[in-house]
Amino acid sequence: MTSSTQPGSSRSSSPIAVVAVTGATGFVGRSVVAELLSRGYSVRALVRDTAKARAVLPSSTKLSLVVGEVAHQDVANELVAGCQAAINLVGIIRELRRLGQTFQRLHTDAARVLVQACEHGNVRRFVQMSALGVRSDFVCEYQRTKWEAETAVRRSSLDWTIMRPGLIHGKDSEFVKMAFQWMKGEKAPFVFLPYFTGGDDDTRVPLGGTNERDPRIAPIAVEDVAAAFVGCLTNPRSIGETYSLVGSETLTWPQMLRFMRDNTPGALPLHPFGAPSEPNAWIATVAGFVGLGNFLPFDAGMARMAAEDSVADMTKATEDLGIAWKGFRKTYPAYAPAVTA
Repeated sequence: MTSSTQPGSSRSSSPIAVVAVTGATGFVGRSVVAELLSRGYSVRALVRDTAKARAVLPSSTKLSLVVGEVAHQDVANELVAGCQAAINLVGIIRELRRLGQTFQRLHTDAARVLVQACEHGNVRRFVQMSALGVRSDFVCEYQRTKWEAETAVRRSSLDWTIMRPGLIHGKDSEFVKMAFQWMKGEKAPFVFLPYFTGGDDDTRVPLGGTNERDPRIAPIAVEDVAAAFVGCLTNPRSIGETYSLVGSETLTWPQMLRFMRDNTPGALPLHPFGAPSEPNAWIATVAGFVGLGNFLPFDAGMARMAAEDSVADMTKATEDLGIAWKGFRKTYPAYAPAVTA
């Protein structure tokens, strides 16, 4: 079970009372801020829109807002001033280059700037949100920039922990909201529930082609992710560690989509249909080259990552963090009636 740790101290000498949080108004950020406040911490939240922040974040005298962009050094310095810890939750799944929202800027550059601000401001404790599957032999820009962000954190002088969550679910999850629209026939493809299939080369014969397979996934509840991030702040066992985070139940993508359909009010009797990842990744690449990438609901990186298994061995994370990870089929029906697309 989640421990009831109160603000205390990590390996550094200063007790942790004030925590800086980037990405505070995002899906995960809202839960992390709420968890921090519930455990007695004061929070300095970096936001771009104060109206949105006031609408989605808890009302508390222990919550203060800093407005700005995390990749700006002066903003990062202001954010961490007076804090003893920082949690970096900034991240995007798809680029919006016309708005300056690129993987390089929001993953790599933001992490480097925040690390530098913490080192100069004597903020010792640092928790970085990465993603399951991030590695040095990356398959797309998303993974490359997340890996570079991890590298910047590891090379720092801080007391760091890196978290790599898989698919995070909850009533405010963008994926859950999108799936709701599929299941109710409100969003393309309208007649089936889409997912990407992976593939292994058939080596039994020369030029044997590819054996398509359904990727496995172990979705993790957003409240478990928040508990992991906040709980590790005062847990010395987590310093210098990288944890993969997934839920306790492994499903194939068709199994998950069918379960969601059967437990979603108003869902149509649609069935899962898998599309091969690599051909669709190339379609997305070509569409991007000719300026039509925004007309697709995915980019090449999303197609390739979705074809990989999103599962992990949770033995060490469970032992170190002391959390009883929830299963998807136990938690989804409880919040499904409250989802609004």
